[in-house]
Amino acid sequence: MTEIHTPTPRVAFELLMAGNQRFVAGTPEHPNQDATRRTETAPSQQPFAVLFGCSDSRLAAEIIFDRGLGDLFVVRTAGHVAGAEVLGSIEYGVSVLDAPLVVVLGHDSCGAIAAARATADGGKVPGGFVRDVVERVTPSVLAARAAERDQAEEILAQHIESTVDLLLERSRALAERLAEGRLGVVGLSYRLADGSAQLVASRGLDAAAPTAS
Repeated sequence: MTEIHTPTPRVAFELLMAGNQRFVAGTPEHPNQDATRRTETAPSQQPFAVLFGCSDSRLAAEIIFDRGLGDLFVVRTAGHVAGAEVLGSIEYGVSVLDAPLVVVLGHDSCGAIAAARATADGGKVPGGFVRDVVERVTPSVLAARAAERDQAEEILAQHIESTVDLLLERSRALAERLAEGRLGVVGLSYRLADGSAQLVASRGLDAAAPTAS
């Protein structure tokens, strides 16, 4: 199953969401997962989206979006916290591989967000490098609460939105492509129980998409 090469940001988004709808419905097509696709993509790759998501074991990108080899350029960290290496990886997917879409993928029951909420409430700060993850999520918790958005799903949405903004603020390469109409950046919130990905933030798509209910 070969897809359109270098689709528009909107087409790339629709392609991604169609796969999620198949996953939710229990009718996956498992595209681009055969030996033919393996051979096709061996010399080079041309993913239609860069997916920056949480490392949670329940967020396997190619499964929940029903995609295959060469479709998604995936970057993952706990709590989808973004440092220099993450920004460089995303820029590589966009600037070198020419992906027209960047997706920030968060999810409910996120351990990093729960730890940041507990820390903000005066709880014990985790040790080791886990502390760094929590410290990077905490500003989103505080921003949500400052806006009187203290429910778990509201804090998650704030963290996703903040991450989308951070990528565009820190990366000139992403911001320039967005301004040129060559890139879309979206934030999705994944629901573990039903497998659906809901849109919570959108930059650069040429039309409105279904929003979270």
